Amino acid sequence: MRTEVVILQQPVSVCVPPNHEVTLRVQAVGTGTLTYQWFDKDQIEVVGGTEAKLTVSLQRSGIYTCRVSDLYYNHQFTDWVKVRVVDKPGLSLHWRGEPHIVLQPKSQVVKPGGTFTLRCLALGKPSPTYQWYRNGLPLSQETTEALTIENASAELSGSYLCAVSNILEERWSEAAEIDIGLPTEPPEVLAAPKLMATDKVALLIGNLNYSHHPGLMAPTMDVHELANLLQHLNFRVVSLLDLTLQEMQAAIDRFLQLLDRGVYAIFYYAGHGYEHAGRNYLVAIDAPRPYHTENCVCVQRVMHSMQERKSKLNLILLDTCRKWYQQKAPVSEIKPLAPLGNTVYGYATSEDAEAFEVQDGGKSTGIFTKYLNKHILKSERVTHVLEQVSEDLGKDPLVRGRQVVEIRHTLTEPRALTDPVQTTGHTMELRRRDICWKQANDLPGKKTLDFQCGVEVELSFSALFSNVLVVFGTVKNSRTVAQVCSLSLESRPTMQDIFSSTGQSEELDSLFATRTQASDSSLRLCCLQRLQESLVILVKLCYTHALTNECLTECRELDIGRPLISSCRLNQSGDRRHEPRAQTLNQMPDRRLPHQQNQAHTRKAENRSLSSSKSTKVSYNQPEENDETDSTL
Repeated sequence: MRTEVVILQQPVSVCVPPNHEVTLRVQAVGTGTLTYQWFDKDQIEVVGGTEAKLTVSLQRSGIYTCRVSDLYYNHQFTDWVKVRVVDKPGLSLHWRGEPHIVLQPKSQVVKPGGTFTLRCLALGKPSPTYQWYRNGLPLSQETTEALTIENASAELSGSYLCAVSNILEERWSEAAEIDIGLPTEPPEVLAAPKLMATDKVALLIGNLNYSHHPGLMAPTMDVHELANLLQHLNFRVVSLLDLTLQEMQAAIDRFLQLLDRGVYAIFYYAGHGYEHAGRNYLVAIDAPRPYHTENCVCVQRVMHSMQERKSKLNLILLDTCRKWYQQKAPVSEIKPLAPLGNTVYGYATSEDAEAFEVQDGGKSTGIFTKYLNKHILKSERVTHVLEQVSEDLGKDPLVRGRQVVEIRHTLTEPRALTDPVQTTGHTMELRRRDICWKQANDLPGKKTLDFQCGVEVELSFSALFSNVLVVFGTVKNSRTVAQVCSLSLESRPTMQDIFSSTGQSEELDSLFATRTQASDSSLRLCCLQRLQESLVILVKLCYTHALTNECLTECRELDIGRPLISSCRLNQSGDRRHEPRAQTLNQMPDRRLPHQQNQAHTRKAENRSLSSSKSTKVSYNQPEENDETDSTL
């Protein structure tokens, strides 16, 4: 039985220097013995090109194809391939074909409305592919050697570079700085070297619903607003609410995986805390009462772990109390592993003092974070930003004389959170961070569900935090048989809604309301870090049949996997102590606390026994300590 010739392996294009020996190969199957004939771009037979492979050594570029024939005159042509010859020196004698960049993009000053072109060219076997980036973010569809931007505007200024890769390796070009507009700074300022980050990452944790301690209100909005501001500064942000001790430790471990040489790292915490034996501790939501140090997270250990990763800037921001539980305890210290000159501490308050949050009508905020968010976008040295926060907080009449910001640092360079990102030379680390960060922020795309009555329901998703997902259901169209449609959403398993069990500010309510105005039903799912299986959204459609006037109901299900932080599996123990519950947003009970006008409330966790008759040794502010024996931290 006769069969056609089938090409199994096509020859691949290459880009090489002059007189470099190149072998083009084709693999095919067919009936009997196959014959081969190579042709050049003019469709002229190549002398001696009658084998499955063709070896050439060219001074000028050439284009080739191969005809593969069988005994029955069936034949197939391969794809045309190009042997591109580029006369550029500097290639190693041991070159194996990995990308070798011979033309780097150049920095330029461009007039507004003008056009600029960046070029990158690399040798490679096979020929490399190209992907352009601006400020560390890929530019879609910009995958050729030349990047041309027309009608340049100020927002297109930044650091451009190109990733060049083939099956052997990936290389990054040098960064080209594009300045749209004439320089306004004096020459001596322009000549000063710019400080760069290889990446920017931030972990924000807010604890508010405590099992055994007073609840808080402000961490929700504080974390949400700070996360948005840091994203404007090109930080990769993971924001989490209400974590147990195990979950806090797991989140910090995953955060540390994002750190590497040259990275700017921010660790922020809002919630209950205290100070003991010169160390700062963060109280997890499941900490018992009385708690011990092993029930909390030691900040100094987090700082040391960050330093071990050789990050270029470590910024630790603590909006928490620092009350001493031993009045003769030593002051807290920064004891760096080495004089790296890269660590900054921003304490919301000073030694043995409390930090306050304020509920003023419809606004709830930690006073420290309130002023931090006011200044954090400024293009100034990070210590100068914190100094401005300290000055503003010192003028606040609600906490004057009770709360004073404390700043400590070992910073030796004027690094700012607005410093640009340059990833040259850090390709592998960047890819690893991409995978790890995207895993924690994996958001489902829009989905459309078709119901038998003809109604289409669109489900869309929004991440309020990295562990809080909001599902929106919208009726897109209906046939005449379905009228007066209404939607309700549920989840399987049901997930806790931490906002329905605590007092909420009007500002938080308005945040949720703005996201639900365009939908017919909404579902808020919190504490996704505790999800142990795939999440299924149950959509219930109620409608009136136009012909029979009956009230009918149809249900559909959609499996959305493990969204956001749940895919990181921070909680593998199956902790069920916090019984989950899901409700639609428009069914949320109003459990807000009475409005507190211009009052400041402490972030100090009470640490006395629940039953004073059981233990006379435990007194207020004096926990039964079982501190770590490592005194070096």
